[in-house]
Amino acid sequence: MKKATAIVLGAVALPVLAAGVVALQIVRERAFPGREPAQQALYVSSPAVLTRLALGFDDVVADLYWIRAIQYYGSTRLSPSADKSYALLYPLLDLTTSLDPNFNIAYEFGSFFLSEKPPGGPGRSDLAIRLLEKGITARPDRFQYPYDVGFVHYRDGDYAAAADWFERAAATSGAKKEGERADLWLKPLAASTRATGGDTRSARLMYEQLLNADAAWLRNDAQRRLKQLDAIDQIAELQRRVGEYERRFGDPPPSWRDLTQADYLQGVQLDSEGRPVDPEGYVYVLNPWWGDVTINPDSPLWPLPTENPA
Repeated sequence: MKKATAIVLGAVALPVLAAGVVALQIVRERAFPGREPAQQALYVSSPAVLTRLALGFDDVVADLYWIRAIQYYGSTRLSPSADKSYALLYPLLDLTTSLDPNFNIAYEFGSFFLSEKPPGGPGRSDLAIRLLEKGITARPDRFQYPYDVGFVHYRDGDYAAAADWFERAAATSGAKKEGERADLWLKPLAASTRATGGDTRSARLMYEQLLNADAAWLRNDAQRRLKQLDAIDQIAELQRRVGEYERRFGDPPPSWRDLTQADYLQGVQLDSEGRPVDPEGYVYVLNPWWGDVTINPDSPLWPLPTENPA
């Protein structure tokens, strides 16, 4: 499984759930227009006190608080008010998961609600991570929680932190379970995420290890990814040389031929026409107006992680 598959699962499935929550809330508001919204009171704000009051029916009360959390999120998101603080969202989720520490959906989707950017959510990635770390404490074997922490960092553009958490998820016992083997896609995901953040050296080390993997598809993917990393490094070097040309002549080079004639492509792999090519033999694209160097869209290596981080 490639990086896109893992990210799309989070980036597509979770927003669909959010849309469903809002749709349910619309139905609720139409059916009960005069009812007071759920966010007016927590009733009990202490997880320890609520656990004692549940009298052994923790799971049942946890379900009720999870429903209230969904109602609160939906009604706040639909509210016409410009001030959408979602102030009670984390306390409701904290109560839910304190009553039932194994409430997987509350951790995973609750963290998505918390990290959703305003006005669709509070934009509290810190609280989303705190909730998921609580889940990790309860279930250290479960790879989904550290993966979700990585996903929160990924959405925030912190690719180094995201890769760290993807690696941590791959190291959990649950990721290595027979039938799951999530570590087989989490490790490439971590490497690709590092490349997205520009850390090609660390990504290269990870992919080189995957060249010895048992699965053929994993070895093949690692070979392609290593070529992508070569292309990223080559583009960085070409961009540096284009910059030197521009500082010398005042404008970017109109073509690769101009750069060659000015003796700026020494030591670079070129085609028969003196144009630099990527590891698959496709000519790099040079923008004559801005001096940007990018990979050819026809290349099997397109798109590079650094060119398409979303």
